[in-house]
Amino acid sequence: MASRISDVKARQVFDSRGNPTVEVEVVTEDGVFRAVVPSGASTGVYEAHELRDGGDRYMGKAVQGAVDNVELLKEEILGMDPTDQEGVDQALIDADGTPNKSKYGANAILGISMAVCRAGAAKKGLPLYKHINNLAGNPNLILPVPCLNVLNGGSHAGNKLAMQEFMLIPTRATTFTEAMMMCSEVYHTLKKIIQKKYGQDAASVGDEGGFAPNIQDNHEALTLLKTAIRQCGYAEQISLGMDIAASEFYDKATGLYDLDFKNDKSDGSMKLTSAELLKLYKTWLAPDEGDEPQIEIVSIEDPFDQDDWQAWSAMTEELGDVLQVVGDDLLVTNPERIEQAEEKDACNGLLLKVNQIGSVTESIKAFSMARSAGWGVMVSHRSGETEDTFIADLAVGLGAGQIKAGAPCRSERVAKYNQILRIEEDLAERAQYAGEYFRDPWLMAPVARGRSMGL
Repeated sequence: MASRISDVKARQVFDSRGNPTVEVEVVTEDGVFRAVVPSGASTGVYEAHELRDGGDRYMGKAVQGAVDNVELLKEEILGMDPTDQEGVDQALIDADGTPNKSKYGANAILGISMAVCRAGAAKKGLPLYKHINNLAGNPNLILPVPCLNVLNGGSHAGNKLAMQEFMLIPTRATTFTEAMMMCSEVYHTLKKIIQKKYGQDAASVGDEGGFAPNIQDNHEALTLLKTAIRQCGYAEQISLGMDIAASEFYDKATGLYDLDFKNDKSDGSMKLTSAELLKLYKTWLAPDEGDEPQIEIVSIEDPFDQDDWQAWSAMTEELGDVLQVVGDDLLVTNPERIEQAEEKDACNGLLLKVNQIGSVTESIKAFSMARSAGWGVMVSHRSGETEDTFIADLAVGLGAGQIKAGAPCRSERVAKYNQILRIEEDLAERAQYAGEYFRDPWLMAPVARGRSMGL
């Protein structure tokens, strides 16, 4: 008998910040399949609606309403084939009936969608990443370059750094295993450097496992990373990336960006126009002095506010050939925002977060649109993560080329990287690491064929 969805259950569990989140279980004849939904700290205003209860329980962050809504939504999909991901997701979306899933909550819908995806993989007898690969119609299974957030600022840390994330991107590693080894070594070296320079208590970690020393100069943060990379001997293998999260410190009233926004006694001297902020980015991209190998910044995420379209377009036009300009708050994994950004040439990279849009099918659609535009795609975690490793399989199955899942620290972060290590082992000699093709991994197939022919 064909395996069908026979039951759907939900409960309230905790994310990595100790806040409630939604866990869903989908039951079929093949077993019970579970998914846990993540949550963000710095969120775009155009994201799908995350339903919270409000009130006193859990300081207003309870999700019992979303859990109860799963019980209502299950009536829409009971008896459906779990391999019909698009059909299931559309039934959930139609039942909600709102453009941002505000009736039942994106956290309720996504939990069901992810759990159904796992059930569909089981019915087909496939690993999850191969099932996603089939759903996406993607010919390539590619291991992504990990983008590891090892220094935290912005809304993710209690220091005075305005910029939210400083990342290691091992573009010239040869395998995913080697990439993780390099970044782990740099991470621990960075810890020693921070402790020596700022004191033992300066090496505490933020929400995503990165260090958060009490510094304010963003250039100093970049210098710390470069020092650690060079001490480990990986200057030629590891590049850098940043998540500015500029919407967090943009003042819509003045049109200025306040790099001192976390200082209650700020004198306003660090407020910049978008043109001045772009000029600052260009200084960071300039080559370092001296004869040592250059450590390049290859990716900058959310350099401007989510509605500062002109600034985005200006930066992409000027720097897009040498830099990945990634839209997170700008795009919120939403096909309509992606289409708008493509028309305006506002960016050349998508940060793909499944809970921003709220279903597996829509996430795949967003990926396909970005790929058609010639953009890079970085599959991403959220700051409020869980033990769920779905995005690891998603990154490989889509052939995205990049994954951002935090530092090599904290179990909810390394769970994703560990899953990709398992997938790499499973693929064996068929495993391809995106490496320098992280922005355009679709170019790897002919390269791989050439290598196999000894060319």
